[in-house]
Amino acid sequence: GLNFSWAQELCIIMFVWMAKFGAAYGVRTGIHVGVDVLINRLDDAKRGKFIVFGLLAGALFTGTVAALGAQFVWENGAHYAIFSTLGIAGEELFEGPVTPDLEWPTWIVYSAIPLGSSLMCFRFLQVTLGFLKTGELPHHDHSHVEGMEDDTYSVGEAMEIGEEISHVQRGMGDAEWEDKQQHKKGKGD
Repeated sequence: GLNFSWAQELCIIMFVWMAKFGAAYGVRTGIHVGVDVLINRLDDAKRGKFIVFGLLAGALFTGTVAALGAQFVWENGAHYAIFSTLGIAGEELFEGPVTPDLEWPTWIVYSAIPLGSSLMCFRFLQVTLGFLKTGELPHHDHSHVEGMEDDTYSVGEAMEIGEEISHVQRGMGDAEWEDKQQHKKGKGD
């Protein structure tokens, strides 16, 4: 039979990478959940200081995670891969472990941590600078779906559009459709 034991491992790896880079996207667009009930009650000057403090704390934390993650990745086999590629690897270097099913070097998998955290740190700094310049934070409009038209229709308009679509689906010509609409209006009067 088919052996898909690698699929679960691949899904976990992809989830970790998606989560790290998705979190950075969330900082940039303002979709991260934040408890700002108390901060919004402060006057503008104090509110601004708390927001800048929070953004810089986020940058410090993610920067620290990025630095520690980079050190871990380096010691977990990245140094061996880089030095081997450059032809300067000594025999005392540790090659590093591989994943159980895919047999990928774990340093590549774990690179999501320093790379995603570095991007998130950059986004925190970017949002901080934007806030200092404009006084505005990124805001995500939950009612807007990207790629969807913003047109709204009344119930009657929507029903007319639906009828027009169904006439096309039934293969009616325009003249036949118009006759049917006139006949329908004549009955309603």
